[in-house]
Amino acid sequence: MASCGHLSLMRAARIGLPFQLLSSELLPCEVRNTRGKFCRRSSAPFTAHTQVAEELTSDVRRVETEKPQLTVAKSLVKSGVGLHSGVWAEVKILPAAAGEGRDTTLSTWLGGPTKKGVGTVEHLLSALEGLGVDNCRIELTGGNEVPLLDGSALQWVEAIEDAGLSIALDKQGTSQSRKVLVINEPITVCHGDSFVAAFPAASSRLTYGIDFPQVPAIGRQWFTWSADDIGAYKSEVAPARTFGIFEQIKQLQAVGLIKGGTLENALVCSMETGWVNPPLRFSDEPCRHKLLDLLGDLALCAYNGHPGLPVAHIVAYKASHALHIKFGEALQQRGT
Repeated sequence: MASCGHLSLMRAARIGLPFQLLSSELLPCEVRNTRGKFCRRSSAPFTAHTQVAEELTSDVRRVETEKPQLTVAKSLVKSGVGLHSGVWAEVKILPAAAGEGRDTTLSTWLGGPTKKGVGTVEHLLSALEGLGVDNCRIELTGGNEVPLLDGSALQWVEAIEDAGLSIALDKQGTSQSRKVLVINEPITVCHGDSFVAAFPAASSRLTYGIDFPQVPAIGRQWFTWSADDIGAYKSEVAPARTFGIFEQIKQLQAVGLIKGGTLENALVCSMETGWVNPPLRFSDEPCRHKLLDLLGDLALCAYNGHPGLPVAHIVAYKASHALHIKFGEALQQRGT
């Protein structure tokens, strides 16, 4: 697979590119407290193995639940082009044993500073986290980006549902309980007037707010999803598509991005004339998609078959993938 041509988030910030259409990078290994092994061969699938230590502080702890860890009942395959590279790739998701986790623990960009890795994976991670797929093996061949498909997580959800879910068994043939992260004190990260904050709560809930005053057709939007309502994830979150600003497309293309972006896999909105390719699936589809992305980025906190989404009310406002990742760092620092 070719090396990645993506910009780093810091460079993207310097040249003023919107974060919505960019991939962000994996948490630094010294922050995540991980041990990673990356395998790359020209004719073999890309795989990676990551573990996160479970020593937790009083601020963040893992609590055992009565729910067993799940995996996919059978393998599934999806293929398509990557948003930024425009390269065709195939993703195969296979069953895995309890305690193995997602055997390619992907972030929005997996690979670190070498730029040899996998990008634009947040929609797949969101679907896995949202549906409760705790353990699976993920293989990517043919490119360095997960296929964008229709720009949402809907086709991933449909493929996972077609494959079905089953209780994951360990090598001894027994199930393992899910342990969820519980936040006991508020955690907040911010940049200017943008922030991601988590507050103690009885259940997991995400609230997202966006504000695009320069794009009246988008404007200010808020959306909330409760994680115990998987049906609502399938129907109200997963179908929300990625979006971009028409006046910024040439700038993105000039630096080698969105080569695979089309009006069929991304919503485009003009500052002056509004939506270029309506209709929207929801009136607040951009806000719902940002919540979808946040859930995918929080999957970084998954550990050995235990979910990444904490038990907390997480509120994000005008946040980017970069800020999502910084929140993940803060959560890991409190919890390791």
